Amino acid sequence: MQRREAVVQGPRQAEPRDIDALNDVFADAFTDRYRRDGMVGVRVPKLNPEVWQYALADAGPGAMLWCDQNDRIAAFNIAHASGGEGWMGPLAVRTDRQGAGLGQEIVLSAVSWLKQQEVTTLGLETMPRTVDNIGFYSQLGFLPGHLTVTVVGDVRRGESAAYSQLGDVPRADRDSMIDACRIRLGESAAGYDFTKELRLTDELGIGDTIVIASNVVHGFALWHSVPLVEGRPAEELRVLKLFADSLQTFDELLIGLEGCARRAGLPRISIRCQTAFGQSYALLMRQGYRVRWTDLRMTLDQHPCATVPPGEVLFSNWEI
Repeated sequence: MQRREAVVQGPRQAEPRDIDALNDVFADAFTDRYRRDGMVGVRVPKLNPEVWQYALADAGPGAMLWCDQNDRIAAFNIAHASGGEGWMGPLAVRTDRQGAGLGQEIVLSAVSWLKQQEVTTLGLETMPRTVDNIGFYSQLGFLPGHLTVTVVGDVRRGESAAYSQLGDVPRADRDSMIDACRIRLGESAAGYDFTKELRLTDELGIGDTIVIASNVVHGFALWHSVPLVEGRPAEELRVLKLFADSLQTFDELLIGLEGCARRAGLPRISIRCQTAFGQSYALLMRQGYRVRWTDLRMTLDQHPCATVPPGEVLFSNWEI
């Protein structure tokens, strides 16, 4: 007979009223994960509620949570679909509910939902050193791929005048700029569409998008400037989505992002660089960016990351 305390109900869609409870489960579960990996002094902080608000709005029905008999959150999985790209994160099981199969349930529920959205890419990221997690996801059909390396760079170069900023464009013209980004991205990565993320960022006022274009879009970068951690001041400009049609355009975007950071009073840029784009990573190293963190990108079998033509760059952040 199933123990009463092991019973959970769900999933149901997470709402803004759940953010405080989600934050508690998130911080406790990830702190416990670090402790079990031997990093006993690490305490994972709670995330900025504005960041949670963005994540829940971006995920919509994919923001799933499970509750215990006392209506307390026992687990959650925030699954996102951006056109053909689907990914999940963050996801966590409350520490006292681990080891009873709930982790498998929340992953498979997200997989099912993302497949219903007809995504062609379906993945997640986990810490490379955490063999338990890698083994767990592998048993559910996920395959290890390349690393995502978080790099940070100081604002030091002059601004480029070659880009437009979505927030500076008259509101009536912003949809046209967003559509141009969608069309150009789709030409290189069929089905990929970051329209939702660009619009949400603009509507919530938590960042902006820069676009390099002549007659066509050559590149764009979506960034957030609000603090990632609850109760802390903003420390850096974080890049969430980036497309460039060449290494030169990629470098021009970096210069433009430094200009945005300078105007926002932020001293650094943070970029999650997918190492499948080796030349872009090498350029970041030449420009003095420093490695902060690594994650292992895993994708469900038969649902790999998109490829783009040689020389082009596509970074898509799979974290909030």
